[in-house]
Amino acid sequence: MKPLIVPALLSVLTVAAPSVVLAQDLAAGKKVFRRCNACHTLEEGGTNKVGPNLWNIFGSTAGTRTNGFKYSKALKSSGIIWDDSTMSAYLENPRGTVPKTRMSFIGLKKADQRDAVINYLRSATR
Repeated sequence: MKPLIVPALLSVLTVAAPSVVLAQDLAAGKKVFRRCNACHTLEEGGTNKVGPNLWNIFGSTAGTRTNGFKYSKALKSSGIIWDDSTMSAYLENPRGTVPKTRMSFIGLKKADQRDAVINYLRSATR
């Protein structure tokens, strides 16, 4: 019977491990997002601040959401559709990605921080 215990234990560890990593990643993303929450909210129906509410941002076209926020002409004409890749590029260097954007944030240079905040945004804005 011992041969059955090891595969069963491995399958439990395989299933459990991603949720542990995910929880740690979300906590890290939430911590990084503290830099963003002065300007952005995440809740459904949340208010716009200096920046727009980010509820349901993924899959939308930049600058076109009807949430009452006045987007810059640069963002409206960028044609960006928000996914992990475009969000990462924008978070790394907003003004380099969309010249003349009004977002004054200097950017997140570390890829692991961008990945964590993107995962957190995905979980918090659905």
